Amino acid sequence: MKETAYAKINLALHLRARREDGYHELETLFAFVDAGDVLSVTPAEADSLLTLGEFAQGLDDPFDNLVAKALAALPRSQGLAVTLEKNLPVAAGLGGGSADAGAVFRIVEAQHSLPDDWQTRAAKLGADVPSCVRSEMAIGTGTGTDLHPIANDLAGMPVLLVNPRVPLSTGSVFKAWDRIDKGPLPQGKASEVTQNGRNDLETPAFALCPVIRDVLAELGADKPWIARMSGSGATCFALYESEAERDRAAQRIGEVRPDWWQLPGKLR
Repeated sequence: MKETAYAKINLALHLRARREDGYHELETLFAFVDAGDVLSVTPAEADSLLTLGEFAQGLDDPFDNLVAKALAALPRSQGLAVTLEKNLPVAAGLGGGSADAGAVFRIVEAQHSLPDDWQTRAAKLGADVPSCVRSEMAIGTGTGTDLHPIANDLAGMPVLLVNPRVPLSTGSVFKAWDRIDKGPLPQGKASEVTQNGRNDLETPAFALCPVIRDVLAELGADKPWIARMSGSGATCFALYESEAERDRAAQRIGEVRPDWWQLPGKLR
C-alpha cells in the first residue's frame, strides 16, 4: 500500500497570543498540495522504518521521527514495515513530519480502523497533525488542533512551492514574533480569507533567514494570484490562475535560482 503525505501550507496565519503553556493561540487556513512525501507499507511482524529520498539525511534522529511515533500511538493487530520517500525539505514550513504522521493514520485506518480518540492521539504528536490526517482545507484555531470547515473555492488551483534549501527552526521563528495581535483571520470563503489574510511569522522569519525575501520577490515577479510564506518558513508558495502560468514561473525561477527546491502541484 502506498500513501502520499500531502504537503501542508498555511494560506494565512494570524497569531493572537502566547499561552502560559508556551504554545500560541493562532488562527490559520490550512491547505494541502496534491504531492509530497510517499509512504510504502507492507505487513510485518514488527514495525520498522526505512527512510529514502533527497531529504532523508535531515531525519537523523530515529527517536524523534513522527512516522515511528505515529505507529507507536495507534493500536493494531499487526506490524507495518514502512519505507518513507522523503521528498519534502525538513524544517521548511510544510508540516513534513506531521504530513508523514497523517499518512500513517490514514494507512492504519484503511487496514485496521482508527480508535475513537484518534484526534487526541494525533494532537499529542504535534499541533498540525490532526489537520494532516484528513489533509483537507480547514480553519485551525487554538494551537491549530481545533478544526473548522470552510467553503473551499480554491480546490484544483495551481500552486508552486519554493524553498531556498535553508532549514528554519519553527521555535526560533515563534520566539522572535513581536507578540502584537494584528487582528483575527478574515471571514468568508477560502479565496477571501487568503486574499485578505496575512502570515504574522513572515517578519520574524525574514530577520532570521533573509533569503526568504528573495524567494517571495522571485515568486511575485510573475504576478501570481498570491504569493506568501507558508507556516514558519522558509518555504514560500504562489497560486496561479492556470497551470501554464505556474509552469512558466517554475521554469524561469529554476533558471535564475537552480539551487532552490521547487514543487509544482494543485491545491486539494
